[in-house]
This record gives sequence, structure tokens and C-alpha cells, in this order.
Amino acid sequence: MTKPSPRALATLAALLVSAAIASEDAMTQPDRADLILHGGRVLTMLEVEPVPAPTAVAVGGGHILYVGDEAGAKALAAPAARVIDVKGGTIIPGFIDSHAHLYGLGKALAEIDLRGTATVQDAVARVKEAAAVNPGRGWLEGRGWDQNDWPVKEYPHREMLDRVAGKRPVLLRRVDGHAAWASTAALALAGVTAATPDPAGGSILRDAQGEPTGVLIDNAVSLVTAAIPAPDEPEVRRRLRLAAEHCLRLGVTSVHDAGVSWERAQLMKELAAAGDLGVRVHAMYDDEAATLAAALQAGPWTSDDGMLSLRAVKLYADGALGSRGALLLGDYSDQPGHRGLAVTNADHLRWVMRTLGGAGFQVCTHAIGDGGNRLVLDLYEEVLGELKPRDARWRVEHAQILDPADIPRFAKLGVIAAMQPVHCTSDMDWADERLGAERLKGAYAWQSLLKTGAHLCYGTDFPVEKVEPLEGLYAARTRMHPDGTPIGGWRPEEAVDARTALWLYTAGGAWAAFAEDQLGVVAPGYRADLVVLDGDPVGGEAKELLGMKVTATVVGGRLWMGADADR
Repeated sequence: MTKPSPRALATLAALLVSAAIASEDAMTQPDRADLILHGGRVLTMLEVEPVPAPTAVAVGGGHILYVGDEAGAKALAAPAARVIDVKGGTIIPGFIDSHAHLYGLGKALAEIDLRGTATVQDAVARVKEAAAVNPGRGWLEGRGWDQNDWPVKEYPHREMLDRVAGKRPVLLRRVDGHAAWASTAALALAGVTAATPDPAGGSILRDAQGEPTGVLIDNAVSLVTAAIPAPDEPEVRRRLRLAAEHCLRLGVTSVHDAGVSWERAQLMKELAAAGDLGVRVHAMYDDEAATLAAALQAGPWTSDDGMLSLRAVKLYADGALGSRGALLLGDYSDQPGHRGLAVTNADHLRWVMRTLGGAGFQVCTHAIGDGGNRLVLDLYEEVLGELKPRDARWRVEHAQILDPADIPRFAKLGVIAAMQPVHCTSDMDWADERLGAERLKGAYAWQSLLKTGAHLCYGTDFPVEKVEPLEGLYAARTRMHPDGTPIGGWRPEEAVDARTALWLYTAGGAWAAFAEDQLGVVAPGYRADLVVLDGDPVGGEAKELLGMKVTATVVGGRLWMGADADR
């Protein structure tokens, strides 16, 4: 029997939802729309787009009531309904970022931004400026540096920070969050010395005399972060609000939040209940013992309005490629004798998979290198074979470098590959040197995975990358930098077409969060999460995406942008 495609399943779900809405007692359904969007083109993202193309959407009670022509939509309008002309724009489902860090984004927005630094001196200059603007004795934190972007592709040294910050503690996270650069004062406060051993799954880089250089890899980063005072609750709320508002401006209506503590999850529940979360969140609990214990006791949970789901757990198998922490099956091409880091013990991974997975939680495991992905797929095959769940939808987060022999295993095991197109375009300039030509056959292999029938979903891993989903669509279609290089794209055989890219950023993300009957398509009965663009994201050339703008964002029927915004 032929397995139905994810798009076909989404279409079927839409039809079933529409039928259910039609059959319900009319008293339970809003009979009038409070928001009408018209004057453009509607991309429903169903497997087959309606003909003629719809031009209007009617929204009421937080759901889509009607998709069709302007007259039909306006006929449903309540007297006080907002009727908005999108002026030739395109109405699409809200973007779903299927792997990101919401609090991390809010924190990054309030810190020193080191993205785009062309040299180590440029990074140091930004720290000097921040220290002058924010005088005092407190910590200076930042994020976004990448030594691979500098002319001398070497890790920096703590003394560079000491020269501009003096005795003030500084901690600057690498762009991927899997390494950090600390000042001497920061190391001293954390008690990190030449005698400090490398923690399991991490490393402290040292000079020829054995002294820490200030660069910490993977699990070693927590040695210093543990010394930073925790923000109070008002500051956490502020950062979450900053992140949500930033997402909404860019058309992101749902975020799969990869790794939240029990306490952060409870705060999100409060915000969701008060209508202040802003974006929908499919949260993955972190792997801390206290979090796992509390999550097990509470069980999987989703709010009635779908704004927050707490039904997944996030694990780590390896580190990141940029810091050579990703676990490879063979040595790094540019560092013989080194294969990366297995940051979590396999027995612990197996225990969490059995225990949380057995309790109905979705298991989502970070794996970047081909060795990390092999480890996770082996464990998934073992544990899923024991549990035999009906609809697990376990995920591999990133799945960047795959041994070609492992590519068919995703579809065979029913495992979702949660991937980030912008990681490909960020890494491609140095990936050849780091991995070698042979391993690149399984690098960012979107098309190869899709051809096997595997489920994929797209995101950005923000704040590792920028939030902008339109840039993600461009990367997925071209595998080029925004300036059009390399000409023809890097390993272009793995690029996807325009409609597939958009589907993976919308309906694909809904599927990965068990929300395919609620989100990801524009159809009656679905939750009204919509985005209006001032251009066509599938009909034009890919480069047009880079100049396209979001003119309105709707979450659950609530207008978050535009001249008539609720907020």
C-alpha cells in the first residue's frame, strides 16, 4: 500500500475539520466574522490549490470560517468586523519555526550582538563599546561570534577581552551556542583554572602552559554560566515578550521551543492563560533531572486554545559543527585525531527515551554529525521497537550531516528531520574543508530525505541564526548567500522547490507538533494563524524573497501587525 504524502494527509485533515465544523450545532460556532482579509491571493497550502484562487478569508472566534471570494467573505462580516484590504498581497498560513529558542532570542536582543563581525578585533570593539555604554561591575554578555568568518580562523583568547573590560566578567557565546569566550574575570568567578578537568561532553581549551584560553566547548560552557546571576521573573517575562514581538513582526506565528526548564514552562502557562504569550509554542522540556521528574508527574499537556503545548522533551547527542563538537564517524578533515563530542551518555539517552517516550512525550534529539545521527537513529530504532507507540513522531533536531546509508532510516522509523536551511548557507563556505568531499554527500540532504518519504520541517534555530523565515525560504530554494554566491548554489541537487519550501515552513511544522488538523493550511475550521506578504512567495524568482515584507500577522484571529493592529 502506498504511504500517503504529508501534503495529502494535511488536505485530508482540512476536509475532515471542515466537515466536523459543518456538522456541529450552529449554536457552538460563530456565525459572524470579526476579521475579513481581502484583495489579494490566498495560498492555502493544501495539496491542490483551489481554482480559481481564493482572494479572501473570513475569521471568527479565532478560527477560519471561510476561504473564497470577497463577496462570500464580506457576507459573513459582523457589524463591527475589521475589513482589511491586503492590496494585492498574498495570504498564507503563519510561518512555523520548527526549531528555535524563544527565551534565547529575547536574551540575545538585550545583549551584545556579535553577528557579522568580520575580525576578532571587530568583536572586541563591540565589547569595548558595550562596556562604555553600560558602565559598572556587572557581567557583560553577548552572542554571535564565529571564528570561521574571520581571516584568521582561530579561537580567540581571554586576554583580548581583558584589555577592554578590565576586571569585569565577560561571556560571549559563539553563534551556535555550543562554545563561549570568557574573560579572565569570568573564569575566576567560575573557579575555572588550569587544574579544572574537562567536564564530560565538553572541553576547556588550553594554551601550551595548560592555562585556560577562555574558550569553552559544549558542556564546559555551563562551568561559567553557572556563575552568572539568574534574571528575576520580570526580566524573564520581558525577554519572552521581546522575542515574541520580534517573531510576529517577521510573520512567525508558532515556535517549537527547543529546551525549556520546568519553571520556564510554568511561566509560559501563565502567559498563555493571560493571552500574553504572543506566539504559539510547542515546547520541549530540557534534560535536567528536576524538569524530567516534574514533567513525568504532570504528563503531556496542551492548552485548550492551542497556544502552548508541553508534550515533548529535548535531548543532546553531540555538539555543533562550527566548534568541531559534532560527533563524526571519522576524523575531522581539518583536525586529524578528533571526531567531536558525544555530549550525553548513551545510557542516559536511552533511559529518557524509554521513560518519557513511554509516558507519551515526543522525543526530540539534537544530532548534527553523521556519528551523532547514527547514534540517535540506533537508539530510536531500539526504543521505538520496544515501546511500539501508535504515533510517536520522534524527531532528530538538525540532522545536518548524514551517512547516506542512514538517510532511508528516517522514513523507515517514522522519524522527523527538523532542519534549518540557513544552517546550510552559514556553513557551506567552510564545510568542505571541515568534512571533506565524501561526507558532503549527506550534508543538509533535504531532497534526499524527501525522496525517501521522510517527514521534514523547517526552522532557523534562532538566535543561532536570524529569525527571518523569508531568508530561510531563499536558502532552501537556492543554497546560496543573499548575494547570489556560489553561482548555481552549493550542492544544488539538495535544494527544494518554492512550494515545498513554504510547505515545510508551515504545514510541515504543524505535522511535527501534532497540529496538522489545526495549523499549517488556510482552510475553514483551522485556527486563524495567517500572514500577509506584499509579494508572492512561490510564483516569482527566489531573490524576490529577500525584498519581500510582512504586512500583517494574525494569531488565533488576533491581528498583531499593520495599520489596524490589536497591539
